[in-house]
Amino acid sequence: MKKITLTSLLFLLVFGNLFAQQEKGITGYNNWLDSWTDFTPNRANYDEPTQILTGNITENITLTKRNTYLLLGDVFVTDSTTLTIEAGTVVLGDYKTKGSLTISNGSMIIAEGNPMDPIIFTSSNSDKKPGDWGGIFILGDAPINTIGKVASLNYGLNPSSTESISFGGENVNSNSGIMTYTRIEYAGKNTRNFGYFSGLTLAAVGQKTTINNVMVSYCQGNSFDIQGGKVDLTKTVSYRSNKNDYNFNLGAQTNISNALAVRSPYVSSPDGSRCMSINSYDIKENADSTKKQTFVNAENLTLLNVSNDLKSDIKVGLVQEAIAVGPDTTFHIHKSVISGFKPAVYFDDRIKINNENLNKIKFTQTYFNNCTGNIYIKGNTNNEDLESWYGSRAFDNVYSKGPDSETFIDSNNSRSPDFRLRINKIIASNDLLDED
Repeated sequence: MKKITLTSLLFLLVFGNLFAQQEKGITGYNNWLDSWTDFTPNRANYDEPTQILTGNITENITLTKRNTYLLLGDVFVTDSTTLTIEAGTVVLGDYKTKGSLTISNGSMIIAEGNPMDPIIFTSSNSDKKPGDWGGIFILGDAPINTIGKVASLNYGLNPSSTESISFGGENVNSNSGIMTYTRIEYAGKNTRNFGYFSGLTLAAVGQKTTINNVMVSYCQGNSFDIQGGKVDLTKTVSYRSNKNDYNFNLGAQTNISNALAVRSPYVSSPDGSRCMSINSYDIKENADSTKKQTFVNAENLTLLNVSNDLKSDIKVGLVQEAIAVGPDTTFHIHKSVISGFKPAVYFDDRIKINNENLNKIKFTQTYFNNCTGNIYIKGNTNNEDLESWYGSRAFDNVYSKGPDSETFIDSNNSRSPDFRLRINKIIASNDLLDED
């Protein structure tokens, strides 16, 4: 009987460890990055275009896997039209005309790839580089917090009608379609007067829109740009963006979960780039204070700065903060990992440190690793009040100084990395570590 009991206990222990998963950062019994992502997209070769997309698309259309498509100039899906894209379809953004795709308010995109056959948007250039083409804009009629109900994209696009670039309204439940198992590579066109395009812009998109398993890589602008609306992001990946990985503004109401941002100090913009930027407005006078301000609820995120020599890169000023929180916003982050930044978080200097604001900005059960400083007010070198607040046992945050090779399962694998935390590598601590 004892032998049976001991054997059963041993089996349960082995079985439990085999299927255990780390609760902080991106999570899953299996590495959900496998098969559909590509961390070395410059090695891929695609067929020459067989179909050209240009101007306005005003009738329902399906893009098929057997063809390769070219976005020639600024392409608009208008007039309540649905653009359907089959799994495995390749769409090339024209390098010469800096092609882009806009799903106008009232129209829809149904881009449903699958793990073994993702949909790919990438550059038409044989020698692909960030900023080779524009990016994707999805517009809806959910609320934004600007004065007036409607705004327009301000990127120098050339639509046949301003309605094609307008977004905003009162329909929080609006549905702009589905984007799943999709990669967007080498986007981020630079414009002289309007800055960089983002890889994927979601402007006033409503909560019936589905965005999951989307990867934006090597974007010259922001990877994901959420402007107002109410939309959830799940299992999204930003890799080596030049600007922000996730940018939230104009009263966005967003839940983001099980998401990854991997930065490199060697490709980040010197004028400000971070994993997450949370703002309610660009100019306060343009915002309507009676409307909802930006709210971001983040859970199980992994925000990682990958460096060949972190101390040296920090010393020469190549490493910035992971998260920047602006005034009049609410930001909660839970069970997440922030690794390799200086510092981990900056609060805008317009944020007053009081109970009201501290209750709007929460860090709970989060793992701060290899960060030179944790949470600061921008421009303030003394963060004792914030460290005392967020370092208390009530928030259950963890502080560590571990190399990537010991912190993550296989972050150095260039083809198929695994950015989940190693099991049992976290030792909970309520004592802040020496940052020197």
